Amino acid sequence: MFYFKVAAVWLVGLSVLATGGCATDKAVISQAQDVHQGLAPAVMSDPQLSGYIQAVGDRVIDTAKELDRQQYGPDSHRSEQSDWMFSNKMQFHLVNSKTLNAFTTGGEHMYIYSALFEQCQSEDELAAVVAHEYGHVYGRHVQKGMNRQKVMLGVAVGAGAAGYVAGGSDKGGEYAGMFGTAALAASQFIGMGYTRKDENEADKLGFTFYTHAGWEPKHFADFFQHMIDLGLDTTPQMLSDHPSLKSRVEQVKQWVKELPPSAAQWRRPPVADAARFAALKQHSAVVSKQTPSDQSLAKAQQLLAAFPSCVSPVETQQRKQAQAEVLAAAQKEQERKK
Repeated sequence: MFYFKVAAVWLVGLSVLATGGCATDKAVISQAQDVHQGLAPAVMSDPQLSGYIQAVGDRVIDTAKELDRQQYGPDSHRSEQSDWMFSNKMQFHLVNSKTLNAFTTGGEHMYIYSALFEQCQSEDELAAVVAHEYGHVYGRHVQKGMNRQKVMLGVAVGAGAAGYVAGGSDKGGEYAGMFGTAALAASQFIGMGYTRKDENEADKLGFTFYTHAGWEPKHFADFFQHMIDLGLDTTPQMLSDHPSLKSRVEQVKQWVKELPPSAAQWRRPPVADAARFAALKQHSAVVSKQTPSDQSLAKAQQLLAAFPSCVSPVETQQRKQAQAEVLAAAQKEQERKK
């Protein structure tokens, strides 16, 4: 991962310095929008699926808004004005990808990958992932990550271009520009990832939102346990930016024990009951297979595959290759803009 992180840090540094130093909410939201333009072809616009994912997300956001009124959260949450985090611009997207992941770019977009959704065995598992991703936004972890990285500015790497090849002879320029701009913005998130502290904090924030929003507390860790059962907790914690899945499960058990007796009154019915949830998963699998594949979708899926994982500490070869290709396109776009 060192090569990928060095490349991304160099690109991050140029952008951060160009905007005057520290990463602000405004800068992160703008860059997140650039990334979204590249990811848009992979967004599953099916009304049933998009409506459901957004309904789960809105329930988390509404709960976080109330907790914000009570001054809940870390110092980073109160470092700037936060009303934008609770607006109707905040969007949860179900994206067509075979990668098992969920990710946020820190602005107004959060992404749940279809492979992850189809692996969830209950709405509780999905809601836990959604709440975790929103926890990264609430804690401003992308802003913190960009500020950490700027001190490493000065290391430059060379890379080839991917954008023109993606578009072919007819649309080479169009795809080079579109994907190049998205890749340049995405390179920041690829190299940044999240620290173990950020992941722990997103779990804590997510657990608070999840429980206050009415889902069953003891099921918050079910998806982590599911990942353990799939053999995705093999990397020693000391060698990973992420806490181990086992440690996350144990931490959740402790948080459940610490809940006040009044927590029983927070419980609410799920957005979708078990039967509807199973039907939505089946519908997602059908829609994924029926989505026509073209070059723009292929490049969007490449971006999705390149993002660091919020749910697994395992660094796959697929992710490393996708990161290399995205960073190559980002370097080419940087040179084009000079």
